[in-house]
Amino acid sequence: MAKKKGRKLKAFGIAVLVLLILLAIIVGGTFWFVSSKLGKMQQVDLDENDLNVSAQAAESLSNFRNIAIFGIDSREDTYSKGNRSDCIIIASMNNDTKEVKLVSVYRDTYVQIEGHGLDKITHAYSYGEAPLAIKTLNTNFDLNITEFVTVNFDAVKEIVDDIGGISMNITSEEVSQIPGLTKAGTYNLTGEQALAYARIRHAEGGDYKRTERMRDVLTAVLNKVKTFSISELNKFIDEVLPKVYTNITAGDVFSMIPSLASIKVTDSIGWPYETRGITLDRWYGVPVTLESNVTRLHQEVFGENDYVPSDTVKQISQDIIDKTGYSE
Repeated sequence: MAKKKGRKLKAFGIAVLVLLILLAIIVGGTFWFVSSKLGKMQQVDLDENDLNVSAQAAESLSNFRNIAIFGIDSREDTYSKGNRSDCIIIASMNNDTKEVKLVSVYRDTYVQIEGHGLDKITHAYSYGEAPLAIKTLNTNFDLNITEFVTVNFDAVKEIVDDIGGISMNITSEEVSQIPGLTKAGTYNLTGEQALAYARIRHAEGGDYKRTERMRDVLTAVLNKVKTFSISELNKFIDEVLPKVYTNITAGDVFSMIPSLASIKVTDSIGWPYETRGITLDRWYGVPVTLESNVTRLHQEVFGENDYVPSDTVKQISQDIIDKTGYSE
């Protein structure tokens, strides 16, 4: 049980940090500030030719910048093979409107992983680090992801406390599972309380609702960080960035400075929309069907009302149906 709780802390940590490296740095806004902070991140280069962005996805999604966010379950400060991504979020920014939509992909989702067949999507990072995890997202979802952020982050309580807590509406079902609270209402949660909120298991909605709470916490943190002074950001970023592993370069951030201050998170969803559980060698969350779930994703997130899934997605969808028998 303790091992499982530890993983949930890290999953919550990545939810808190999604896009912070972009939004927080932009608030600073000066070259020297950005340069000094970006140098604290752990940077890696990826071969974009190995990420399986199809010509169809590159063209149809050319107006969207999609960034993969991974929260890994490493017990040490490492980002290598063997670390599963307990939290997977696709941050999708519309280049024209600067609106951001967050898509949380459930870790047990049954998909195709190159070289490993049908498996839980959480295992893709463990098998091949960020490149294979990104490739898995692009292949199964018809996406154009070439950028990622990975975080192995334990100090969630300290981060939330450092920003002075986050405002959150707590329901009557949730209040009994958060220390120090006795009735439903809106509270400024401490780090300890925010962790408890994100980790709530015994409530309606189970894991899916817990993922939604993570996204709610993310939005609250982002909104608060955008109000920080430079001195407040300076302290906060010094603690966070050394734990960030990414292929987003300083040049990428500089190019976005004029526009990213206006970023607004407008929607957050969990994916797949429709899923059924199945126990094979272990429990899996089966998208029913992959094809219809990917179609809805492109319609709702990217506004592609006439979207038709690629032949690859259609084939994987059929393979999942053949394996599970779940066609509806």
